[in-house]
Amino acid sequence: MKKKLTTKLKDLVGRAGKWLGLAQSPPPPGATGAVVADRFDAMSWQEVYEQADALRDLEDELTERYDYTADLLRDLYLAAYKVTPQLRGREEMDASRVPNHQIVAAMMNAPEFEDLHRETSGDPYAAAMAVLSQADALRRMLEDSRTAREQAEESKEAQEAEQEAAEALAEALAQATGAADEDGNVPDDEADAVRQAADRADAAGQEAEDAAQRAAQSLAQAAPGIRTAVRRALDEAVEEAQEEAALMRAWGVGPGQLERMPYAERAQLAERLRSGRIGQFAELIGRFRQMAVGERDRRVENAPGELVGITLGDDLTRVVPSELAHLGIPALRAVFAARYAEAQLMQYDSRGEQYTGQGAIIACIDTSFSMSLPVGSGVTGEAWAKACALALLDQARAARRDFVGILFSSENEVSVHPFPASQPVDIADVIAFAETYYGGGTDFEAPLTVAVDQLDAEFNDDGRPRGDIVLITDGECDVTEDWMRGWNDARHQLGFRCFGIAIGARAPAEPGSVLDALCDNLRTLDDLTDTRQAADLFRLI
Repeated sequence: MKKKLTTKLKDLVGRAGKWLGLAQSPPPPGATGAVVADRFDAMSWQEVYEQADALRDLEDELTERYDYTADLLRDLYLAAYKVTPQLRGREEMDASRVPNHQIVAAMMNAPEFEDLHRETSGDPYAAAMAVLSQADALRRMLEDSRTAREQAEESKEAQEAEQEAAEALAEALAQATGAADEDGNVPDDEADAVRQAADRADAAGQEAEDAAQRAAQSLAQAAPGIRTAVRRALDEAVEEAQEEAALMRAWGVGPGQLERMPYAERAQLAERLRSGRIGQFAELIGRFRQMAVGERDRRVENAPGELVGITLGDDLTRVVPSELAHLGIPALRAVFAARYAEAQLMQYDSRGEQYTGQGAIIACIDTSFSMSLPVGSGVTGEAWAKACALALLDQARAARRDFVGILFSSENEVSVHPFPASQPVDIADVIAFAETYYGGGTDFEAPLTVAVDQLDAEFNDDGRPRGDIVLITDGECDVTEDWMRGWNDARHQLGFRCFGIAIGARAPAEPGSVLDALCDNLRTLDDLTDTRQAADLFRLI
């Protein structure tokens, strides 16, 4: 039986016309990343992602409850890492990723982002840590925007259904075109198929429009909460980034050294510096370094006759008042006479009488049990002493002098940590020095003998006399007469100075004590929060 020809093809084309363009030229796939990135950015993210267990754990946790969180974490990293991050327009995004775009846009538009970006720009590790520090806020934002994310997913599905309906309509129209006669009449069956496909396309299009509106409304409702959470998260991220940067600066780890460290090594270093015995040192070390730099800057260079410090000698016209005070104490007049005879009186030094070479700076640090106890306001003697020693290490580096850290306690408990001026400082060696602790008694002879041996070897090998020994202790112990005689002979021969710092009331530093006899310059400290009490030490050494 011959098919009826009652519908004109042009009428069917008119009915389907609004959908033919969509069917023939579908929109390009939307972007899944809110931050514009190139392959080098992708490589940076992949490298950090593979090294950072915490990032992978966070992604696994979030992905169990929310869709597309891997893309979100990548966007947050790139926003922090790229020097000039660019945010895509919302219209460029895949509908399902628009909630991610909203979170990233809120972050990049927040005033606090600029502070964070200064700490993280170009630094993969810092950028990754910034993402991790926002983990709690991300959980809240993802939960608060759950409805918006679900409706965004529904909008994407509606768009896909609309596209499929348009393509089905185009196929039905193609079949109708093939069945039309030469006058453009279409059989009823083919015409009905086109009309039904057009109805389905209209319905799918209306559903896509409604779904998009619902998604937009949900995003608008979630926006204020997201902005608040983002700003709070950025505050926390900035604080953590600045604290870690300050921590690294306090321990003398420069940006260049950090950039060369793999993520895992740098994370392990940061954890080590925050915890354990040395976790309490960072803030004190930072203050010591700042103070020491200021004292070095106060020195007057190349000014003949300018008083610049203290030296040893027998010029009575330049003897410091503390030495002259010994003449007023009958018991110490013989000590003054002996020092005068050996040219070991503390006297003012002036420019124009510079040393032709200076030996090593040696810090002898008492690590007996009592040094681990808080003094006064809560700072331990160990923390203060090691912070001071690390500032002295900086002092030595600035003067191109060797530095040796000697940690001691009881007689056989001595640890030697050399830092030659000719070699770069390895942070692992610095940490090993800071972490070493004995907790025994107190013995002066063993560490000071090692210190003299170091200066003697330096003098014999390099011809550099006039080193400086800094002895920091909270205790007192006896030394034998023979040892004391050898100590004085070495001091006269090598020309070194010994500065003593007695910490707290447990360390007697009165005239006539062993400490007083050992040291050319001795002071007692009771307030370990005030680094200025040791300021002149950094002008004299």
